[in-house]
Amino acid sequence: MAKEPISSLTKKSASVGKSGKQSQRVVGLSHLLTVTSALIAALLSVSDGVGVQWMENQVMTTWFQLRGAIAPPQDIVILAIDDQSITTPEQYYKSDPQQYGYLEPLKSFPYKREAYAHVITKLMKAGAKSVALDIVFDKPSGYGEVDDRQLQAVLQQYGNKVTLAALYENFDTHQGEFSQLTQPQEMFRSASVSIGVVNFRLEVDGKIHRLASEFIKSLSVDNPTSTKISSFAEAILASAQVKYPPPKGDRIYFSGNEGTFETISFWSVLDPENWNNYLQQGKFFQNKIVIIGATAQLIHDIHPVAMSPNQRMSGVEIHANAIASLMTNKTIAPAINNTILNGLFVLIIIGSTGLVVTKNKHGINRLLLSMAVAIVWGGISYSSFIYGQLMLPTTIPIIAITLNGIGYLGLEVIKEKNNKQQLVTIFQKYQFSPVVQEILNQQTDLQDLIEKRDSEVKGKILSGRYQIIKVLGAGGFSETYIAEDIQRPDHPQCVVKQLKPATTKEENLALARRLFSSEAKTLEKLGTHNQIPQLLAYFEEDEEFYLIQEYILGHPLNKELVSGKTFPENLVIEILKDLLQILRFVHDNGVIHRDIKPNNIIRRRSDQKLVLIDFGAVKEVSTQVTESFESTAFTIGIGTKGYSPSEQCFGRPQYNSDIYAIGMIGIKALTGISPHELKHDSNGEVIWLDYAKVSEPLAEIINHMVMDDHKLRYNSAFDALEALNKIPISQQGKIETVIDYSEDDDIDSDSVTKPWIEDE
Repeated sequence: MAKEPISSLTKKSASVGKSGKQSQRVVGLSHLLTVTSALIAALLSVSDGVGVQWMENQVMTTWFQLRGAIAPPQDIVILAIDDQSITTPEQYYKSDPQQYGYLEPLKSFPYKREAYAHVITKLMKAGAKSVALDIVFDKPSGYGEVDDRQLQAVLQQYGNKVTLAALYENFDTHQGEFSQLTQPQEMFRSASVSIGVVNFRLEVDGKIHRLASEFIKSLSVDNPTSTKISSFAEAILASAQVKYPPPKGDRIYFSGNEGTFETISFWSVLDPENWNNYLQQGKFFQNKIVIIGATAQLIHDIHPVAMSPNQRMSGVEIHANAIASLMTNKTIAPAINNTILNGLFVLIIIGSTGLVVTKNKHGINRLLLSMAVAIVWGGISYSSFIYGQLMLPTTIPIIAITLNGIGYLGLEVIKEKNNKQQLVTIFQKYQFSPVVQEILNQQTDLQDLIEKRDSEVKGKILSGRYQIIKVLGAGGFSETYIAEDIQRPDHPQCVVKQLKPATTKEENLALARRLFSSEAKTLEKLGTHNQIPQLLAYFEEDEEFYLIQEYILGHPLNKELVSGKTFPENLVIEILKDLLQILRFVHDNGVIHRDIKPNNIIRRRSDQKLVLIDFGAVKEVSTQVTESFESTAFTIGIGTKGYSPSEQCFGRPQYNSDIYAIGMIGIKALTGISPHELKHDSNGEVIWLDYAKVSEPLAEIINHMVMDDHKLRYNSAFDALEALNKIPISQQGKIETVIDYSEDDDIDSDSVTKPWIEDE
């Protein structure tokens, strides 16, 4: 049967010309994707919606987490009303009121205002720069007017260095919700104390990001006639007479999570032992801003902050961070204040990135490049945050650039799918070309053409007796079928392998005929072994050659030797012995198999014996004829990566090349790793012992079988078999044939053309 030259494929196919137009369409879609995504991202940035704000806040939290804690200013100290300050004074005082009489103002919470008066006095005398109380004294003391008078007297004496807290509270009335400022009692405000608002504004993510002054500004917008008052941080710095430049931003640059600032228990100041020793008679507080506030959980002054996604921070610590941000001029500001300019900036970033990325022609490279640009932009944003306290637009550009990359890859996949469909159309028309069949055999996703071929040849009768019932596969220069012998009772099934010479020239056919006859006789001789398929017949018909072989019902060994599954040593020895005794017979008949691998070994269903198949007669005939008389880019190599030793790869196979392959099967069984995935040392020896649980005798034998230098291997299958027989097997085992039909490991392009059928 004459074969159509491969060159005619491009001449006769009208569909090939479409690929250029499709490529242009894909390029156009890529540019459209870039422009569309850039415009959408720009509009989102201009809108500055809740979603955008939420994402940018999450980025800020991420940057804080990556940065970690930094050293806060040393002149800020928190005097904490912590759990210890609430429980310890009460316990001491109750145990001995006379000895611990100085703790009487702290014997229960809320404390007497006398306690705050004593603490302020001691701190001022110790040289504190300023004292702030994050406590709202808006009602008379529960301990009586005398208690209030003690605090009033201290404030009148040191008021110019003291800051008190004011609080905006929300109230619901029949007219709606409104905010009202709650200030300290009039008797405390009469002194020259500073008063500051302690409220913070919550952002869309429910966390505190901004300075308290931003909360006051938001109230001024809603109610211009509201009382003008400073934030707590600004009031503290004013009372401490600390000058600082106007803040460049409105967000707090947190120094760290809770516990970052120097924190002293409130009761320590009143305890003589702590005051004299640990606090150095008060010298610890000299020239420091001291903030008094609650950190105890039961007081509920704990809030979520930008610094951490999970942890909360007490109000007094948030104020300390706000003061530090103002003092060090490290408040965080948006890099671009104007939303329109912000949107334009995002448009330029995404658009220019898209134009650069689309210059690359490959979808996967576009995706990788897009991801790289997104990562770089994230790095630039982080650096701007850390070193300049500036927030660049981050999430919108990164998401848009990454999605663009995914979109580019999707377009590439569509393009490849269209190209593949064009190839399928061409291959359907020219599927009888040997070169096309070689391509089909190597592309699993094109092998649906075999099914179409099945319907074409089904029912055809060869040599007047072998009726084809199914196509098993199409190799480079051959096809394999299941057939019925209609001249025998019960029409037993057999396997037919058809050889298609690459050329029909008479001199080539003559050579193919001689080689085919010689190789068929070899197969006939080998088929006398019980574990090698029997050759039933061979003949030539219409200048094509056919082998009729025994039908082996079973499954290939690679269905047992699945990746990740290891076999016990005694079962591996059984497999090696079984294969070596077959190989001994093959070598005794002067034949080198040259392609021993798991899917060329069938476990026969009837007796669970291993059967060695595919001795490469068809390959040998096809290869020699092609290489002798034709120049082609498609030649069939005999051997499989991982199972073929170096000398065989160089075209010089030895008898012990087959021993190497069997040794590699043993390694696959012991390690669960495919041979081609294993590394080799500097001497070319395979590294496998680290992945196997194996005894030293068996390891030595397998290492001897798979030596890189064939001169160092066993000379014969008999020698290897004798070595294995010397290993005592403590317990004989039967191989459990657990089959995983999803396993593709080690299946090569010709595996579908072998004379066997899987278990149905």
